[in-house]
Amino acid sequence: MESPTVKSFKLRGTRITAAQLDARERLWTTYGVDYVDHGIDLEGLFPGREKIVAEIGFGMGEATIAIAQSTPNTGFLAIDVHKPGIGKVLSVIEDSKIANIRVMDEDAHLILAKMIADESFDGLHLFFPDPWPKSRHHKRRIVNSGFINLVADKLKEGATFHIATDWIPYAQSIQEVFAQSDRYTGGVIERPEWRPLTRFENQGIRKDHEVTDLAYKKIK
Repeated sequence: MESPTVKSFKLRGTRITAAQLDARERLWTTYGVDYVDHGIDLEGLFPGREKIVAEIGFGMGEATIAIAQSTPNTGFLAIDVHKPGIGKVLSVIEDSKIANIRVMDEDAHLILAKMIADESFDGLHLFFPDPWPKSRHHKRRIVNSGFINLVADKLKEGATFHIATDWIPYAQSIQEVFAQSDRYTGGVIERPEWRPLTRFENQGIRKDHEVTDLAYKKIK
């Protein structure tokens, strides 16, 4: 497995607004989940939900919010380290009275490895991860053999790992990584109707970036 010391993200300029900071401080104890180095009760976080899905790297949370609102019977564990996005999502959760999202602020590798029991998730979303386009930074890409094996451990059999990227070389790299695993089946798909177009994605489309959706089902 790739070294967990190589982070797949970089903390960039925060530019957090007063409203986002207020939401982070005021609402975290209600909608946030603190990192701990032991397993947690996921079903207890999402009582009465039929499914539980993880989303890694939700950015400003547009897709997270839209998907959660359209599937109220599914609980979403939303993971990111982007402070403005965390504040924004918490604020919308409160304003829109969304009951099926819980937010985490920590490296997804640590959360999955330490806090999540095997075969816990009914799905995992990874939308527009940093492609790290420079060759010397490819080792930072989150989709590597170690990570997809870790995700497979946490997915229920038949659950889907859904990825979207607007960087063609990264899409090709993702396919190569999954082709070397015997724990998944799948590949490139059309964008499903349930995955909304976000402002970020539309900006990329206007720049002629081709968006690729990939879905891989855990088979073992």
